[in-house]
Amino acid sequence: MAETKAKDAVALLKEDHRTVENLFAQFAKASGEGRKQKLATQICLELSVHAKIEEEIFYPACEGKVDEDLLKEAFVEHDGAKLLIAEILAGEPGDEFYDAKVTVLQEQIEHHVEEEEKRLEGLFAQARKAGLDMDELGEQLAVRKARLTAEFETSGVPKPELSTMEQATV
Repeated sequence: MAETKAKDAVALLKEDHRTVENLFAQFAKASGEGRKQKLATQICLELSVHAKIEEEIFYPACEGKVDEDLLKEAFVEHDGAKLLIAEILAGEPGDEFYDAKVTVLQEQIEHHVEEEEKRLEGLFAQARKAGLDMDELGEQLAVRKARLTAEFETSGVPKPELSTMEQATV
């Protein structure tokens, strides 16, 4: 095994952010519907796993220790992303709005990442200042991430579970 040292929670979550940024960049340059669909599916899988581990482990650990409004915004941003992810996974690159949906998802994620990673007042900085055990959280996140990734790669990304919105019925 090349990597034996566990990452702390913030390092793991930031690594996820960089992975998705790279996938979005690849999507923007991609040509061919097969390549675009493969990249979009990978983006959706990565974001779905990331959102789930944040919502199940990291955000609950932050409750009462970071700016409550920032935490609420993070949950709403996740729900918005989940709706777009479901749309992207249900579509295909030949669809009229497929590329636009991936682009809007990218823009939403870029905003979300900025809110989490702001140097002094971002969610991650606040969590560190609050004295959360980032090593323990990192271990929990890594274990859950590995399980979810394997599950989603096998069974597909499940229908989104929204925390802050009702599922639209049109």
